[in-house]
Amino acid sequence: MAPYKRRTPEEILYSISRLHWGRLKIIIGSVSGSGKTYQMLHEGRLLKQQGIDVVISAVSTMQRAETVEQSLELERVPSIHWQKEGKEQKDLPLKALLERNPEVVLVDGLAHRNRKDARFPTRLEDIRYLMDHGISVITTINVYELAGVADIIYQKTGIRAEETVPLNTLELADEVRLIDVSPETILKRMSEGILGDQPHPALSLRGNLGVLRELSLRLVAEGVNDSLEKYREEHGLIGPSGATERILVSAQYHWNGSLHVRRGQQIAKRLNGDLLVVTFVLSKQTLSKEQQTFKRSIQKLVKKVDAKFEEISLLHLRKLPSTLVRFAIQSNVTRIVMGHSKKNRWQEFWQGSIGNRVLRKTRNFDLFLMADRAEQEGERILPIKASRKGEEDSFHRLSSTEIEKKIETIRRGTFKVYIGAAPGVGKTYKMLQEGNILLKKGIDVVIGLLETHGRKETIEQIGGLPIIPRVKTTYQGTQLEEMDTEAIIVRHPEVVLVDELAHTNVPGSQTKKRYEDITRLLENGISVITTVNVQHLESLNDAVEQLTGVRVRETVPDAILKMANEVELIDLTPQMLQERMRDGKIYGLEKVNQALQSFFKMGNLIALRELALREIADDVDERLEAWDREVSLRGPWSRREVIFVCVDSGPRSERLIRRGFRIAYRLKAEWFVHYVHCGGLKTDQDQKRLESLRQLTERLGGKMEVAETNNHQRNHNDLLKRMNEVQTTQLIIGYSPRPLWYTLFKESVVHYLLRNARHMDMLIVADFDPAVTDQIH
Repeated sequence: MAPYKRRTPEEILYSISRLHWGRLKIIIGSVSGSGKTYQMLHEGRLLKQQGIDVVISAVSTMQRAETVEQSLELERVPSIHWQKEGKEQKDLPLKALLERNPEVVLVDGLAHRNRKDARFPTRLEDIRYLMDHGISVITTINVYELAGVADIIYQKTGIRAEETVPLNTLELADEVRLIDVSPETILKRMSEGILGDQPHPALSLRGNLGVLRELSLRLVAEGVNDSLEKYREEHGLIGPSGATERILVSAQYHWNGSLHVRRGQQIAKRLNGDLLVVTFVLSKQTLSKEQQTFKRSIQKLVKKVDAKFEEISLLHLRKLPSTLVRFAIQSNVTRIVMGHSKKNRWQEFWQGSIGNRVLRKTRNFDLFLMADRAEQEGERILPIKASRKGEEDSFHRLSSTEIEKKIETIRRGTFKVYIGAAPGVGKTYKMLQEGNILLKKGIDVVIGLLETHGRKETIEQIGGLPIIPRVKTTYQGTQLEEMDTEAIIVRHPEVVLVDELAHTNVPGSQTKKRYEDITRLLENGISVITTVNVQHLESLNDAVEQLTGVRVRETVPDAILKMANEVELIDLTPQMLQERMRDGKIYGLEKVNQALQSFFKMGNLIALRELALREIADDVDERLEAWDREVSLRGPWSRREVIFVCVDSGPRSERLIRRGFRIAYRLKAEWFVHYVHCGGLKTDQDQKRLESLRQLTERLGGKMEVAETNNHQRNHNDLLKRMNEVQTTQLIIGYSPRPLWYTLFKESVVHYLLRNARHMDMLIVADFDPAVTDQIH
């Protein structure tokens, strides 16, 4: 709503009525046993400690010791018990709850169906009734109990819920919190009998658990994206947030229009982005019969791939580039996919090129120009399903080298990472909690490095865990402390807990980064549980700066996360995180106001949360594909891809390298970074810059190449020659708009490649300009 628009009487009455409603919080998990009830009761205890009147009713602890312990301090309003097919059921005692009139009710099983003579048929209606009477509710649900995704889950896993609620139920909630848990953790709980005697047989399959987990992550991410867009709209922010991908395909009613849509679908699927398709027609011209046929074909395809379609009328084709760019900005697009015409330099000058004109107007979103593969490969663009790589013949005799490698893997410690969207979500608390659980089971667990930041709850969670003293180092006259990796190796525990994975060690230490210390511990057969925030992942560095306005200096290579045996997200709603901040549970009270006005602004927290949810969902899907191609939600990427990234000494080169890595990783592609030095000897500054780019490329797993030239035109030819030698399928290059007159006298490398490298896709990465797209910071 516009800030100065006068409210109608109806809007005023509605706003007043909402003041009397109770709030609804839904805790969602991928599967029964993920810890939803435990977390709900834990939140109830915290509310009670704050003086809020909390009761529980129809809560099923399943006699799990930890869950029962959380419920002991909370008042229970007895539920109504009845039998259904020999199983005990619990209905909410609505009359008793209204008489008791608490501020908050904790209740399990949002998808529960009541007995026949109940006031309402479902628990969802019970909850809405309580909310209408000013009682707030915190409740739980499994992802397969949401009607909108139940069919997908049944198709993929064979799991079907007894009862469901409409998918839009999540939209009724003031807050939705995800309890993320890895398949390995669920399988472990099953083997220990924690999940009961007869769990669904399909839940014993790791792939099925992965599918349920990924759908949970993506579902919550979609809801977070909706709230982010609403927040940005209310604050007058335009353009993409940077937390999610939105692909726009510009297709014409032509034989290649469907090819462009298909390519856009592939990109959107691998990047887990939304897909939009736009076509342009001349308002004064009637479509020919052939164009009408292509239009029906494209509309049918758009519906099939679940994209959004829009047709825009133009008075003249000259308006197409500016209209396309304007539509992209209004639609928060991150990438435009389109073809480009085959013209020489002078034809482009006299006749114009839509691709070039779009390129000149592009800001803060990338332009993906499709390869003209029809000349070499015909009109087929979708890849055939390739055979699996790396599969071993079951009768193959292992060589001595292969045996050594397998022995190293067997001896290596297990690696688990707790990841969060921001400081204060509870990663360290959860790590210590797991350490104490393992300690009670007789596992030798120690704390290798702990940063409590003075948080009382975290300190209390240390319990009986032994702590390895830190090693003291003097640096520039100041005594600093670091993790004593050598002492841990000598002590040789079964498990070590190590906080803050992205930490940089004191100069002069044996290793530069804490993740290198962790690698040493794993190689010595010591299992490690650690913590990290999503903003510290190297490839997300640019996205985080776009989201928050803050450039994170301490990063970890994405490969560290990929080599983890388990990765679990600790999800916390922005509302809860800000509340923790105000209570002084994250930073000291003197820093609270500053933090809430900068990094911990609501918009930042919403966007970082979405980024974290999507990143872990991508990680889950990659693992699914590694386990079983058939259950991977995005499906395998079968065509061989080679990514070629062109960089120079400019400030955007790191951004191009990170973009190259993320695309190569999703496409399972080999990737190269090519640096061209033009002109005489390299200065010390040139050498330093080059070494910095090389280190970043190698940290992310790419190959850095360096070439030298004194001739710009020859540089263009040599560059194309090298691309062809490595059989490049996708080129990634940066572009800064130049005046039209400039291109007449000096041809840029981008324009040269646009004409001469039509056999490969080109992703042209725009310069990031905060003045064009308002950011949340």
